[in-house]
Amino acid sequence: MDMPLADTEATALIRVGETCERQIRFTRDDIAAFARLTGDSNPLHHDVQAAQRARHGEIIASGQQTTAMMIGMAASHFSRSDDGEARELLCLNFNFAFKAPVFAEQDLLVHWRVASVEWNATLGGWLAHVDGRATVRNAHPSVVGRGTLLVKAATP
Repeated sequence: MDMPLADTEATALIRVGETCERQIRFTRDDIAAFARLTGDSNPLHHDVQAAQRARHGEIIASGQQTTAMMIGMAASHFSRSDDGEARELLCLNFNFAFKAPVFAEQDLLVHWRVASVEWNATLGGWLAHVDGRATVRNAHPSVVGRGTLLVKAATP
């Protein structure tokens, strides 16, 4: 696939500055179920007494639960077709840093922003670098992340 003739093709699929966000909340049951499903037996995810004795004092979500929601939201948003543009998406890479715990029953705002977009002829699509965060309202981010996405126009 040759490089598109105009930047408007890239803009139609993914744009620098484009954002998506969603509010999520994990219940204690959600946290315990996710931990069981993923083989995470850390008692901080399911045992209230153990969590109360620990530094945080309350059930916390596993890091992988929060990052799974972040990746899922990015994949859903950047593969959407509800704007009339059919896309194919591959999530190529994500890196995360855990800054603070995510407690049960907290509202968490998950946010991604496209930092850069460039054409990659070898892969036949647009490489986008996205910056993300999951933040408890009125607090510093609990999780920050960076991802690399490959976005292509869907073939009929």
